[in-house]
Order: sequence, then structure tokens, then C-alpha cells
Amino acid sequence: MRSQNETILGALFDRARSSADRPALTVGQDTLSWPRLAESIARFASSTRATGVAPGQRIGILSGNSVEAIVAYLGSIAAGCIAVPLPASLLRRDLAVLIEDCAPAMLVANASGEAALEGLCGAPVLSTQSEAASTNSFEAFLTAGDPGTLPLTMDPESGFNIIYSSGTTGRPKGIVHDHGMRNRQAARRVFDIGPDSVMLLSTPVYSNTTLMPLLAGLSHGAHVVVMPKFDVERYLEVAENLKATHTMLVPVQYQRILASPGFDDRDLSSFKVKQSTSAPMPIAVKQDILKRWPGRFVEVYGLTEGGVTLMLDAKRFPDKLQTVGRPAPDNDIRVINDNGELLPTGQIGEVVGRSPFMMRGYWNRPEATAALEWRAPDGETYFRSGDLGSFDEEGFLTLQGRKKDMIISGGFNIYPGDLESILLQHPDVEEAAVVGAASDRWGETPFGFVVPRTGSRIHADALREWANERLGRMQKIAGIALRKELPRSSIGKILKQELARDPALRQVQ
Repeated sequence: MRSQNETILGALFDRARSSADRPALTVGQDTLSWPRLAESIARFASSTRATGVAPGQRIGILSGNSVEAIVAYLGSIAAGCIAVPLPASLLRRDLAVLIEDCAPAMLVANASGEAALEGLCGAPVLSTQSEAASTNSFEAFLTAGDPGTLPLTMDPESGFNIIYSSGTTGRPKGIVHDHGMRNRQAARRVFDIGPDSVMLLSTPVYSNTTLMPLLAGLSHGAHVVVMPKFDVERYLEVAENLKATHTMLVPVQYQRILASPGFDDRDLSSFKVKQSTSAPMPIAVKQDILKRWPGRFVEVYGLTEGGVTLMLDAKRFPDKLQTVGRPAPDNDIRVINDNGELLPTGQIGEVVGRSPFMMRGYWNRPEATAALEWRAPDGETYFRSGDLGSFDEEGFLTLQGRKKDMIISGGFNIYPGDLESILLQHPDVEEAAVVGAASDRWGETPFGFVVPRTGSRIHADALREWANERLGRMQKIAGIALRKELPRSSIGKILKQELARDPALRQVQ
């Protein structure tokens, strides 16, 4: 076991004893100092134990981006329970699947979360918006707890949290991170985060995109600022006023921020490091960030499951913007073929990896965990990414898209990433996604969906001809449909499964 001060919670409680007047967490208009945050976590853990919820049981959190959601998340962990942050935007039928899967012993919810949960679960629900006198009030639950109760030292192999995958290709999988993995992850000093840092976050707190930098920020004493909901102008206002030093955003957020008419008038000189993750970023957007936004920009490619993480420090390697960088420290990344054999530099295959930051497994899904694993010749276990890519001679990885999205046309493998990169070179194209359309002649044939740049007068047929002049004979795009926007998940991933059902594909012969 690790000693308490080597853990996320241990570091947080140590900070509370030495940083009485400094803010630790801000969400919207609510700010907690370090002592107040530690006290709230201790009270939640104490009350949780008093209700009889046992270590190892799950506590579901359906309360949006709020102070209460983060206190409940950390308080659940301090009680020895497994925190399960749940997406607030889920349809009721999809939420029912997750509730049945994790079987929470208790839930924390805001008003909309309470309404969604009604009749789905017999476990008690703490309301973050009920009056303090109410029997299910989150506020009353905290008040009843013992503020002097410190979190226990946890077994590194015990569950820390469960984060559900997006579920766009079937039943969502619960990704179990244990205490050892989370503590090792948060302890890293990769991005120079410290007590003088201000970490600005605006993605959902049920996503690892938010939780990983939130935990790292609190572990190293930063002031973590979480927006209740992303808004471009509000983000810029907060970043300027609080002198944000660090942020984690997804590519579509960067695009919207940079497109703001007032962006160049903002003082963003306080930024040290900006990160992007969750989806590939167009090269033009990376170039725009380097040109107009002070500080380092680091693109992070990885899995919520862990094991595969690569980083591109764009300012250091401006000639490698077409890649997602090199393996992060302590990550061993390989490329394999369909037979599970290692491929040499330059050849395209599935990206696999291992590191000290790998999940415990999928909750109640041993078969899915086994399917994720690849055994190297030396017996070591690697995680499959499901992504196709290749390394260049300098160790930089270029992605070619999801393995399941590869288009097989007339027996020829077509990588959507190659076609998308060509489309994105057109000056009137803002975003592009390529999927396979059914073809009587070829089996499948490429079809593109494009979001034009604002003010452009692009025509789909002319764009298709332009792209096909730059593509190989077997890569030709059969058709292009123009769209105002592409379907995305809550953290910005393009949902190609939805595009594959678009009526425009029926027109392809």
C-alpha cells in the first residue's frame, strides 16, 4: 500500500492544512478553499459510512458539472467506494442500462438527474437541489458528516472509479480504474502543474477528458476551475480574468474558440500548457493555435482504458503536425497486423500499448477485457486501441482511423484518414469525415461528409472532383454531402455510426 501523502486524497488533505486562504475548486459561481474542499470530502465519506454503504460498493453521480458532483466523486472514493460519474444527457433507456450494470448503493443527482432516475433504481438518491430540511438533501447529508474523518489508505488494487465508454457501437463498457493507477497518473509532473497554476476545464465531469486533469491539478495544488457548461465567450472571459495557465479542450472547442471575433483581443499570455484529446485535430487548427495562442500546445492521443498514450508537443515539432506524436513517458507502443504480429516502421496496423496507467478491467465484462488484450511474444499484456496507424523513422505515429471504419473497396483497403486529410487541405473545408457506402460493384466505396467554412460557396461535385484529382485510383470518393455540422458525442468525437446511416449514402451506385 502507498502511504497517504502519496495518494491523490492524501495530497489534497495535506494541501488543506497549509493553504487555508487559497481557492482549490471553482465551478461557476461556487468556490471552495482547500480546507473547505477537504472538509466537504471528509463529511461526505463519514456520512456514507454511517448509512451503511460498504467499501467497494458503487455510488452513482448524475449532477452535471457542479461542486456537488466533484465533492461526491472524491467523497465516494474517500469512503472506500467506487465513484461512478454518469452522463447527464443520456436517454432514459440508456441510463437504465448503466444503472442496472453498476448497481449503485446510492446516487447523487440534480433535479434533471432525479427526474431521469425515477423508477429506475431502488437505491437512495441524494438531491443537490433539495432544501436542507429535506430527508434526501445533499446539503443535510454533508452537515451530518464528521469533518475530522480523514480518508483511509486504500489498497492500490481496489476500485477508484468506473467510467462508461460512449457505447456508440453497442452496450457501453464500464472502465474500472484502481487507486494505484489513478495515484500514479496524478503524481506525474508532465505539464509543470503547481500551486501557482490555474487549470481551466469545460468538458463533462463524467469524462476522463475532465477527470484526469482535474485529479492532476488537485494533486499538485492548482486552482481547478470547471465551467458548468462550455460557452466560447465565457471561456475566454474566465481564462483572461483568472489568468488560466493550463487547459484541456477537445478539437471542436478549439475551433470554436479560435473562430470567436474577439479572440485576438483577449490577453491569454498566462497560458503555459494547452492540451487537446478525444479526437484527431486538423493540421490547420494546430497551426492556428501555434500562431495565435500563447504557451505550449500538446495533443494527447490515448485510451480511457490506459496503456496507449502518445503526445505531440506541437511547438517543438511543427513539421510533425500530421502525427499524434511519440509515446508518452513509460508507454510502450507497437503496431500489429490482423494476425497479431508486430509490424515494422512505416507499415499500417492496429496500435497497441502498455504502461503503468492501465485500467483494472471492464466492470462485469471479462470477455470484453480479454478481447482488448494482446499478448506480446515475451508474454506481456498490451491493450488494443482499435485504431490504425504507422510509425515513421523518428518514432512519430500517424493515425489512419478506426479499424472498424476501414473501407474495403474491391478488395483494396482504404483508410478514411488519408481521404479526410486531402479534403481538409481544401481552403473552403472546415471539417470532413469519410465513411463506406454500400456499392454493388465494389462492395464498399468512400463517401464524404463536409462542413464548409463560414462564408464559402463550395459545391459538393466540384469538391469531389478536386479531391479525386489528388487521390489514388482506388481511393476515389463516390460522393460528398455538405452539412452544417457533423454528429458528435458529448466530448466531441465524430459519430461515424450515425453518418453511415445518413440517407445521402443511398444515392451511391
